[in-house]
Amino acid sequence: MGVEALAVDVVVIGAGQAGLSAAYHLRRRGFVPLDTPSSDASPDARTFVVLDANDGPGGAWQHRWQSLRMGTVNGIHELPGFAVPPADPTAASRDILPDYFAEYERRFDLRVHRPEPVRAIEREDDDPHGRLRVRTERATYSARYVINATGTWTKPLWPHYPGQERFRGRQLHVADYVSADEFAGQRVVIVGAGVSAIQLLDELSHVADTFWVTRREPEWIDDDFDIPARVAAIAGVDARVRQGLAPGSVISVTGMHWTPWARAAEARGVLVRHPMFVSMEEHGVRMPDGSFVAADAILWATGFRAALDHLAPLRIRVPGGGIRVADSRATDEPRLFLIGYGPSASTIGANRAGRVAVAKIVSEMDAQLEDSAGALHGA
Repeated sequence: MGVEALAVDVVVIGAGQAGLSAAYHLRRRGFVPLDTPSSDASPDARTFVVLDANDGPGGAWQHRWQSLRMGTVNGIHELPGFAVPPADPTAASRDILPDYFAEYERRFDLRVHRPEPVRAIEREDDDPHGRLRVRTERATYSARYVINATGTWTKPLWPHYPGQERFRGRQLHVADYVSADEFAGQRVVIVGAGVSAIQLLDELSHVADTFWVTRREPEWIDDDFDIPARVAAIAGVDARVRQGLAPGSVISVTGMHWTPWARAAEARGVLVRHPMFVSMEEHGVRMPDGSFVAADAILWATGFRAALDHLAPLRIRVPGGGIRVADSRATDEPRLFLIGYGPSASTIGANRAGRVAVAKIVSEMDAQLEDSAGALHGA
């Protein structure tokens, strides 16, 4: 006999910036956590639950590298309704922001369930207005709507190159990076053209011999990567996800802007790009011209993919490689909202996406309630 599913109006998956934003707006609209005692909630109260795979609060911030400081975090936007308390700009963001997230959860009584990773989401039946079944290792939930906010940090992208398994040095992804001290005195090949690649190139070059490679020649844009530039990037990614294409990176949409790290690396003469190597050998990499570059470590700053494996049973991935999304809603499964995906993957878009998703859910639930009341009155 199967375990009985817990009925809930909205399941929020993920307690990073996007997920907590959605939970905050649900709270503001009168929703209560699923485990609220009946004595504290009206019988007809709308309910939600936040499921998070991490052991503690903080989303991806708790996993960022130690040298990412509060004064240099890339465009951090505060969660709605509660500002980030003043912090030493030299303090590590992973030491400050998880505490901020924890206080945020307490302040708004969000009652996040953790660690409770979601394994699968399924349709309960063929009714397009029916419920979605959310399965975790602990429980099964029967939801009217699902707000997916699982982000990308758990899905680092590792490209494959010939001879990769032969390399005897250290290989790591940005997701595994801790600090430059681990590479003092070494030669490090840095792969990638994004903001993280340039930031870590600048950082590592102070203590190590760096060798930077990218697949394409960078097209530098003289303007700083300011708010208008980021808004333009979001618009470009939005156009892709509406078509069902994989979101792609901000760099692929806007080109490379001059960040403070890029300017610092250029000033010291270490912002030197080389073409991508063609193969890897035991002690280094082979370049397109046949030359050999010795290496102690290879740092793959090659981005992330959206963490959406649990959505596979819904079969909404299209031939373009992604999921069709318009205004944070899955086009092919309207009961599902994806925030922190595509245009809302940035810190700029996450808060707005949470607010918009909740507004749409409330509007539909209100309309359904009116229809039910009208039908009852007519009977």
